[in-house]
Amino acid sequence: RSSWLLLAPLLTPPVPVITAPPCSLCPEGAHRFQWIRNLVPEFGISSSHVKVLSSPAEFYELLKVQIKTAKQRVVMASLYLGTGLLEQELVDCLEETLEKSLQAKGSSNLKVSILLDYTRGSRGRKNSRTMLIPLLQRFPEQVRVSLFHTPNLRGLLRLLIPERFNETIGLQHIKVYLFDDNVILSGANLSDLYFTNRQDRYVLLQDSPEIADFFTELVDAIGDVSLQLQRDDTVQMMEGMVHPYQGDKVAYCEIANRRVMEVINSARTRQELLHAKTFHSSQQGSSLLSQQGSQASGGLKTEPDTWIYPLIQMKPFGIQIDEMVTETLLTEAERDARIYLSTGYFNLTQAYMDLILGTRAEYRILLASPEVNGFFGAKGVAGAIPAAYVYIEHQFYSEVCYLHQQERVQLQEYSRAGWTFHAKGLWLYLAGSDLPCLTLIGSPNFGYRSVHRDLEAQVAIVTENKALQQQLHQEQEQLYLCSGVVSSSTFEQPNRYVKLWVKLVTPLIKNFF
Repeated sequence: RSSWLLLAPLLTPPVPVITAPPCSLCPEGAHRFQWIRNLVPEFGISSSHVKVLSSPAEFYELLKVQIKTAKQRVVMASLYLGTGLLEQELVDCLEETLEKSLQAKGSSNLKVSILLDYTRGSRGRKNSRTMLIPLLQRFPEQVRVSLFHTPNLRGLLRLLIPERFNETIGLQHIKVYLFDDNVILSGANLSDLYFTNRQDRYVLLQDSPEIADFFTELVDAIGDVSLQLQRDDTVQMMEGMVHPYQGDKVAYCEIANRRVMEVINSARTRQELLHAKTFHSSQQGSSLLSQQGSQASGGLKTEPDTWIYPLIQMKPFGIQIDEMVTETLLTEAERDARIYLSTGYFNLTQAYMDLILGTRAEYRILLASPEVNGFFGAKGVAGAIPAAYVYIEHQFYSEVCYLHQQERVQLQEYSRAGWTFHAKGLWLYLAGSDLPCLTLIGSPNFGYRSVHRDLEAQVAIVTENKALQQQLHQEQEQLYLCSGVVSSSTFEQPNRYVKLWVKLVTPLIKNFF
């Protein structure tokens, strides 16, 4: 019964789509990607402010250090917060920092805002909500916990669909962890596996107030259209806000679209004014240099060598910026360019598959072997999900072979004993270059869910700095080192056997996982 219920949202009319004019890449250098700023704000920073992390343990320790040293704000958006000892230690760090802040000033300047998904965060008797309620009770003026509920889960569907299955309809999937002016972008959730042996990606943007402001405003905007967790474990909407599943769906989606687009457009306007001001100052600086000699150069700000572009995808609200940018990058990638694309869940949209198979760049696609899939060994229907991914992978590989593209498009499976794989993103190497000049990092998996169902955010990092390019290259190499190339013999192995019922059901449900 549940399988058929899962198809119900496909029958509902879609929210009108916002489109943007097509873009084309500029010809020279890393700055050929400046067209992205026609859609989103562009943040120019020094590459010295960017640090690429490599391990779950490093990510976890950084979270704790950043929480303990935060003075003004802590903003954390994730799918959920786990309920184990490591997660409790994070909550304890928050409590300790809030307590210190109160003692230092009498009334604290520190604000904590946490955004999670309602369905995933409410799963089970002990859940994300019960983990955070003590903070709300102890610090009601400083702590806000918002629980996003997809507007597509409503009415009879919401009443009938069981726990866990209800998470297939749509989620808050953004992962951003922000402390004062330091921002961590990742695909990792706040759960013990992601702190120990679940491989993901993580990048720290240090001392970046404009980027921190942007993501604070974005999380606030989503929080404003989300359910607010109360001290007694009830939830309620902010006064005057349309309810996500009890109110009018179109009205709710329009309000959500307006709130999020206000954040994007106002930040874009701010950054454009800043660019104009900086350009004007640099022109004046050049004039001074020519008149007064090199002594004037001490007062000029260092030119940025790295640019950050936040890419937002919220199809339920009609926002498709990440999809447009990703498709343009794949479309415009030149012959002999190399694209390394990684996803924990290989289930590409038809549009992405068509672009990979129909364009000229070389592709190395990293995906999870069945044993490192997060659903491997799960109970019930979920236990068959790795087999469904094998089936999808086999179909794509067969298409690659049919088109004689095996040299240009290569699949590689990540395999590591005792670990699971959740790393997603993209590294772009221009033709003739041994180092990437662009990476995408964040929450999207390049699949149907990421594009159509969930709330997603990632950043495009474009850099001309060789040291940062080397960091990104090493990150890519480290991940791909744990992989083997897929060939036709891969699917002849006993652990790749896919039962007939899985083959029959996968086309019906592939849009839900």
